[in-house]
Amino acid sequence: MAMLANALAVSQAKDYNIIDYGAKNDTTMFSTTALQQAIDLCSKAGGGRVVVPAGSYKIGSIELKSHVHLYLEHGATLYGSTRLEDYRPMKSDYVSLRTQSTTIQLIYADGVKDVTIDGGGTIDGRGKTFKKLTWNDEGITRPHLLRFIQSEDITLRGITLKNSGCWMQHYLACDRVRIDGIRVLNRNNYNNDALDLDGCHDVIVRGVMADSDDDGITLKSTSPRLCENIRISDCVVSSHCNAVKLGTETNGGFRNINISGIVIKPSADQSSQFFGAPSKIGSSAISLEIVDGGVMENVSLSDITVEGTESPIFVRLGNRGRGYKLKNKNSSLSGTHNDDTITELEPISHVGRINGVRLDNIHIRNAGAMGCSITGLPGHPVENVSLTNITLHHKGGVTQADLPHINDTIKDEKEKEYPEATMWGNLPAKGFFVRHARNVQFQNIQVLTEQPDARPDFLHIDTNDLRWGDQGDGTYINPVLNADFSDPDVIRVDKKYYMVASDFHFIGMQVLESDDMVNWRYVSQIYSRFDEPGWDTNSHYAGGSATGVTPYQR
Repeated sequence: MAMLANALAVSQAKDYNIIDYGAKNDTTMFSTTALQQAIDLCSKAGGGRVVVPAGSYKIGSIELKSHVHLYLEHGATLYGSTRLEDYRPMKSDYVSLRTQSTTIQLIYADGVKDVTIDGGGTIDGRGKTFKKLTWNDEGITRPHLLRFIQSEDITLRGITLKNSGCWMQHYLACDRVRIDGIRVLNRNNYNNDALDLDGCHDVIVRGVMADSDDDGITLKSTSPRLCENIRISDCVVSSHCNAVKLGTETNGGFRNINISGIVIKPSADQSSQFFGAPSKIGSSAISLEIVDGGVMENVSLSDITVEGTESPIFVRLGNRGRGYKLKNKNSSLSGTHNDDTITELEPISHVGRINGVRLDNIHIRNAGAMGCSITGLPGHPVENVSLTNITLHHKGGVTQADLPHINDTIKDEKEKEYPEATMWGNLPAKGFFVRHARNVQFQNIQVLTEQPDARPDFLHIDTNDLRWGDQGDGTYINPVLNADFSDPDVIRVDKKYYMVASDFHFIGMQVLESDDMVNWRYVSQIYSRFDEPGWDTNSHYAGGSATGVTPYQR
């Protein structure tokens, strides 16, 4: 009987066409009241579909209600007003960084259930009109386009979102969110993220086409509530900043995050830029950050194809320590300080944690020369990170003369600074610079450069138990091509494996033995070498991995 009643209720759900309530297909006139009336009546009746027919409609702020299905027909566009007074200030009772004062947004919902926005239409915020006046003015004098707070069972499907005044879509403390097959274009103002999931649980994001000036697909936590149980797949992302990012706001953190099947590329339209590297190829492809006391655990990213970005992979445990709660609940963010120095907030007094990250099958080409980094802090290491099957191709070109400056720059831990993949400039490794880390495992990593590059593929500092390369005692764990050996040949004899390869630290070809293809031990040297330039008095080859192959003899 219950199923029959539910089916009957669905069959009787009514369409509420906004034209019937006075909406005008005319952007010189407002349709705000008509759209809001249709939404209110639909929700009061227990649910139904609010239909926006083909045409162009101008609106100010509207508030979505429970059980409303907002349907935009093909050819329908809702245009946001370009006047600030048409945006209604709203204040939630949920406490987070940007909910302790009123905020403005084109479409707003707080505490709603069972809401869908779909169809083939467009919502265009026309956000270019709203100039950035101060730091922290997003949502204050520049409206969000879409904002859901502490809501459940939210679905976006098939629509196009364009031109917000700041973040395009912000889901704060929401449960069971599905975002499927939408298109996002957000390159007309500062803070133009494509998607922000903030302290949300049980989320599926699939088939998003995103092109943003600021960060692309972003997870964050502007309150102690973690982002948990989130699956993101099959998306194409362009960004001047960070294409896929966990951070920057990390008061809670991230747990059980699975991201795969992502293509990252520069935007085809480079006519404007507000943030990001001057090269316009993007700052990073993947940024994984904890800097405000939160935790990151059980995070997996795989099957990612990257074109461009200055520093493609960035894993950072820092101590910015920015809180989310105002010291005085009757005050507000002043806007006179940048993101790292907001004095009105209660600071965070502890360092967070990164423990359990997996990166697999990532292929990067035409990147900048900076390299990638995995960095913690003294006494607070990044822990248990696995990187497998990664190809990094970048322009290279760093010379021996550049190394003293690079090594001097990285001495600054930048513990309190805003985390950015480009924060140190060129790194001391052309592949991966790892500092303050434990149990970082590398396997099948290939680093290629267009121009000769004097840096090693890998450099590690304060990395006890780092699970790759030369262990310094005649053994190797996951030996690295072009760092430990070049041109290896591996054969199997019974249950053992033998590798013959050139070792850059010694004269001749080395023979190593392994039981598992991971842990190798030195057996013998079987070749001697012609006398020729390139070897120093200690019998070390000075040319390094960038030098071409030279002949051997028995």
